[in-house]
Amino acid sequence: MDSDVEMNTASDEEVMDNDDYYDYCYSDVGDDGGSNSGSEELVAGDYDEGLEAEGTDEVVSRREQTFVVLNEQVISERQAEDVSKVSAVTLITREEACALLHHYKWNISKLSDEWFADEEKVRHTVGLLLNGNHDPRSRKLVCGICFEGCSSDMMSSAGCAHFYCHECWEGYISAAIGDGPGCLSLRCPDPSCSAMVLQGMINELAKDEDRKKYARFLLRAYVEGSKKTKWCPAPDCTCAVEFLGDENYDVSCNCMFSFCWNCTEEAHRPVNCETVSKWILKNSAESENMNWILANSKPCPKCKRPIEKNQGCMHMTCTPPCKFEFCWLCLGAWSDHGERTGGFYACNRYESAKKEGVYDETDARRERAKNSLERYMHYYERWASNQTSRQKAQADLLKAEKDQIANLTDIFGIPETQLKFIIEAWSQIIECRRVLKWTYAYGYYLDDKIKSEFFEYLQGEAESGLERLHQCAEKDLQIFLPSVKSDSTETTTPTVAEFGEFRVKLAGLTSVTRNYFENLVQALEAGLEDVRATGQAAGTSSTATSSKKGGTKSKKKQHTAPSSDHTDDGWPCERCTFLNPPTVDACSVCEKSRY
Repeated sequence: MDSDVEMNTASDEEVMDNDDYYDYCYSDVGDDGGSNSGSEELVAGDYDEGLEAEGTDEVVSRREQTFVVLNEQVISERQAEDVSKVSAVTLITREEACALLHHYKWNISKLSDEWFADEEKVRHTVGLLLNGNHDPRSRKLVCGICFEGCSSDMMSSAGCAHFYCHECWEGYISAAIGDGPGCLSLRCPDPSCSAMVLQGMINELAKDEDRKKYARFLLRAYVEGSKKTKWCPAPDCTCAVEFLGDENYDVSCNCMFSFCWNCTEEAHRPVNCETVSKWILKNSAESENMNWILANSKPCPKCKRPIEKNQGCMHMTCTPPCKFEFCWLCLGAWSDHGERTGGFYACNRYESAKKEGVYDETDARRERAKNSLERYMHYYERWASNQTSRQKAQADLLKAEKDQIANLTDIFGIPETQLKFIIEAWSQIIECRRVLKWTYAYGYYLDDKIKSEFFEYLQGEAESGLERLHQCAEKDLQIFLPSVKSDSTETTTPTVAEFGEFRVKLAGLTSVTRNYFENLVQALEAGLEDVRATGQAAGTSSTATSSKKGGTKSKKKQHTAPSSDHTDDGWPCERCTFLNPPTVDACSVCEKSRY
């Protein structure tokens, strides 16, 4: 136990003050006065640039201009403001203004145009009576629903001449609210009357539970009627998102759920909404079951029921009541088979018939279905695997926020504000897992062979970079965290300097991975057009070179030209790892110089 306590507690010589630790983590030169390699300096530099970019007001303002998250209080205030504005302009009550706005889907400009063009027509359409009759003519009336006589103070109307008792009104309103948001356009119970039942009457006669439901429907109608605002689709989330941009539809709610504002599905860049819709439909379609049946089964020659062969010899027996015995390969009766046809594990009848082309069409159809199914399963399994890894990373992020940050603060005496790079790393892993997941849906619908090859290369590089970051954040961090070990195991306590080196490494990997995935998303959203342009440019260059006299000398010149990567296929950028054609001297993505 003593050894464990000593391991978890840093000595006085190892603990740096905040300024020294900050200077160490952001220095470009190591403790040895310059032993860091060029790649490490580049990573540290990239991280510094990333921190500056994250902290600038320009980046924050640009994010705020894309979308705004609204809670229920803000939505209610906006709704009340619109009602007050319409009420003041049209000189009507707030309840009537609310009914008008709901009818016009909270479009104030359209409401104003039609109101001042023909007020009487608008009133008739919505059900707002110009001169409502609120006072009964006699002290005792008969309810038009239960036909019971009641005093006038126990009867009410929607501003028309049709009075009903409060008990019947309560039941009528409760039934309408129970049917859903249609209660916002509730009319008088009399079939021939179109008078609108306003919110004031709802609040006066309905139960407390029904009043709350009505207010909830009215609040949701305000958001659902707007073209710029949508509710967050996350379960149990009560916030809405107002979209202010025009290109990138990815938004993030206060509940940390990211979704596409256009289709309200989970955020899916770089895949467009149409592809996402097709992919989700394909994952749940029954057609995939038929493809599996076609690829992995054959119909019984007698009863035509599909039969799967998962092991054993070629002797098949159909299930009762058919019980027909046949050969799996040629589908012929097993009574005609034996040693002369190739035994139990072969069928020379099938082989000879296949050579003659008898089974070509059927086998080709089955082979196509099998290839299609295998291709789909390849992409789907990796799509689902990245989703699982993303969920695991989200759990690890919560663990880091709750436990790991506090433990590191206790061990090294470092403020939690200087340990945010761990949270940033996990947040970047979660985002990259989401992007990588949807790249498999992108690749499934990519038909261009040239683009597919280049896409698979970019995807492979993205996976490799993400795995490096994930391993560093998950496994390398464990060295600096307390763990239960046996007394016989000798361990050395990591120093603050070693933790500083880990910080530079993790922050650098986070920055490099972020840059690569941002460039990858932009390239895929652009349809990998650079691939086609690069291919055409390479073809033009090759034609021009071959047309010159002395083509062999030209090739020698190409090999002797100075280059950081002596390959004919291209050179990868040191900053974003984009594979550039050999004819350019600057990266096509990040514009970094080749030399």
